[in-house]
Order: sequence, then C-alpha cells, then structure tokens
Amino acid sequence: MPDTLTSRELHEIDDANASGRRPVLFVHGLWLLASSWDRWRHVFESAGFTTVAPGWPDDPETVQEARANPDVFARKMVHQVTDHYAEAIGRLDRKPAVVGHSFGGLFAQMLAAEGLSVTTVAIDPSPFRGVLPVPTSTIKASAAVLSNPANRGRAIALTFEQFTYGWGNALSEEEARRLYEEFHVAGSGVPIFQAVAANLNPFTEIKVNTHAADRGPLLIISGEKDHQVPRALSHGAYKHQKHNTAITEFVELPNRGHSLTIDSGWREVADTALNFVKAHSRMPEAV
Repeated sequence: MPDTLTSRELHEIDDANASGRRPVLFVHGLWLLASSWDRWRHVFESAGFTTVAPGWPDDPETVQEARANPDVFARKMVHQVTDHYAEAIGRLDRKPAVVGHSFGGLFAQMLAAEGLSVTTVAIDPSPFRGVLPVPTSTIKASAAVLSNPANRGRAIALTFEQFTYGWGNALSEEEARRLYEEFHVAGSGVPIFQAVAANLNPFTEIKVNTHAADRGPLLIISGEKDHQVPRALSHGAYKHQKHNTAITEFVELPNRGHSLTIDSGWREVADTALNFVKAHSRMPEAV
C-alpha cells in the first residue's frame, strides 16, 4: 500500500502513540474536512483518550485552501479513502475506536469489518449494499451530483439551498448559513454514484461484511429529521448489523438533521458517542 499520509497526519499518529492512551480515529464524510471534528476531539481528549483525524487523500488542511482549489477532491473513490484510513490505523500502536459521520460512518463500518477498530460509532452513515430502499429525500439531497453523469469525475460544491435541504433542514436559516460558510467544501462525485449503484453492482466497493467475527461493538446514531441519510437507511444498516455476535445498538436523536455533528447540538451527539466508546474501549489491545 503506498504511503498517502500527510505530515500533519503522521505527526498526530506519533503523538497518539507517544501518549500511551487509547486512540479514537475520526472519519469525516463528503463536503467537510477533518477540522470539522476539532470540538469533538477536545471532548474525547478531556475524557482520557488521544485522537487522530486524518482527511481523505489529498484533502487541503483548511476550508480556505479547499475553496481555492476544489478540483483536488475529484475522483476520490470509496476504497481509496478507506485504504487511507486503514494505513493510518496500521501506524497506531493500539487499536483505535473509530467514529465516522455520513460517508465516514460507512467507512467506519468497513474498517470495523476488517477488525481494525476496537469499537465503532457510525453517525447518519451512508448505506452499503443490501440496505434498501433509497428514500426520495436522499435522491433529492444528492441531486447536485446525480443530475449530471459527468459529475462522477468532478468535485461538486453544494449551493446554500442544496446544503439547507440536505444538511440544515432542522436548523434556522441563520444557523444553516453560518455552518455553510464555516464548514462546507466541495466533495468528490464518485462515492455518490457508487452508493446509488451499490445494490445493482455485485462488485461494488460499497459493501460491509456485517457478520465479521472481530467487528467489535457498534453504535449507529440517526438524526430524526435527516434528509441526506434518513432513518430508513440508518436503521436499515442496523438491521443488517444486529445479526453480528458483537454488541450492536441504535439511537435516534430527535429533531436532528445531517448537520448534527457540527451544528449547535453537536455536544449531545458527541456525548452519546463518547459514552459508547468509553463503555466498550477498556482493553488496550495492540493493532
């Protein structure tokens, strides 16, 4: 596997190893950067963990850089991204807990199925092959990408109106605008097309071995009002995952949309994830 980690990511991994504490690895989804986890990292570190938040391959470090060079996000496929996170985990001295949101929640489950996490939290996770059906709201929320087949090879930014529908529908317009300006960046179109075709393509990259013997405990968190990944998809993933021999839990947070990890209610979500990770990450296994 080629070395794809940046100097910032390698430094974080070195610091995590030097700390001797259980690492928690955060995985962001489309239209955000790793810096969107900064407040979460402070909460988890205050609770005694060390944290690492790699980006996707070639991600800029800041929103300003990302907006100045959006094309860098184009053509990032699912396995390319999961391989990047697997590489980061491979450099950790201890097996991490993994927390992911949206496509990051899908990637977190894929990593868990490979036995790479001690415990996993998937927040409004994008669906994997076998999760049916695809709700109308998800298609509408993804229209910015799916409306043009050429977008598969592009980096696509959402308009504010598209962001409001897919992410900020449970927020005031003022808060949605603030989040859009503070956090939103372009995202690769490929994963959206991969997700839509997953149930038609037996060779899809978007699949999870839900019966993996060493998957570990898993919590799936769903926002009640999420348009991007509504309850039908999050709970659909849970229905597949609950047959695993490891602990599998599902929590729905009322009145929350897809922005739940970054909006004014983020701390409730962070504490829900933290409590699960604390309960199931006691043993200091090596990777």
